[in-house]
Amino acid sequence: MAVSLTVLASGSGGNSTVLATSRTRLLIDCGLSCRETCRRLALQGIAPESLSAILITHEHSDHVAGLHVMAKKFRLPVYMTASTHAEWRRLFKDSSGKRVEAARLETFEPGRAFCVGDIDVMPFTIPHDAADPVGYRFLTEGVRVAIATDLGFLPPNVRDQLRACDGMVLESNHDLEMLRNGAYPWSVKQRVMSRVGHLSNDSLAEFLTTDYDGGAAFLVLAHLSKQNNHPELARMTAERALETRQSLPPAFAKDGRLWGGRLYLASQDDPLPTLTL
Repeated sequence: MAVSLTVLASGSGGNSTVLATSRTRLLIDCGLSCRETCRRLALQGIAPESLSAILITHEHSDHVAGLHVMAKKFRLPVYMTASTHAEWRRLFKDSSGKRVEAARLETFEPGRAFCVGDIDVMPFTIPHDAADPVGYRFLTEGVRVAIATDLGFLPPNVRDQLRACDGMVLESNHDLEMLRNGAYPWSVKQRVMSRVGHLSNDSLAEFLTTDYDGGAAFLVLAHLSKQNNHPELARMTAERALETRQSLPPAFAKDGRLWGGRLYLASQDDPLPTLTL
């Protein structure tokens, strides 16, 4: 049974990803409008009616902007922590001015696994300036896929969840020099660089050099900043980190470049082609 991953969008303008098996389709985050989410699903040949559930990482608008309409229109269960739900309801109102609500709400606790269809879901705490932010590791038919974005650093619990994964979506948000010399106000720069902000190219590279086990079939670099990063800079930083490993996985060519596009960059503007395990 194939397991597929489709990153519909990734960045400060909206985040959304589909993880699918032959029986279950999970929408992870819903940061685009319902209309735009459906448009991008259609581009990838995915009917929104075929979705099984929506899973939310945290309540920031680039992860939940389309959640209320999408869940209501397609009658989808929504999974999030109780604290994230409370903060989402406090921050957002529907078109009539009422506080948003998920008709089919399922709450969970980080560190406690649950199942949606044939997919086992392990939510894990991440360091970010939100109510109760989480990343996810998914397991189905022996295949493990992890998603960890919007985190200021990679603590031991996150590194543990990233071990023995067959596919990973990890944040590579900014280049430190571009951020420091950029136009953001200093207070925003401090927030992004903080331990509850966003992961830099160099911080991801440190993980790839020291803790990454090299076994994933693909690695997606996600949540790249348009103002404080460049796709090729993020790619080069990750590739150089991978090249320094003492024991390279078989997928490396002689020149150190990754074979077959194992390293992918998610975009804000267009869906990433579906990746299959």
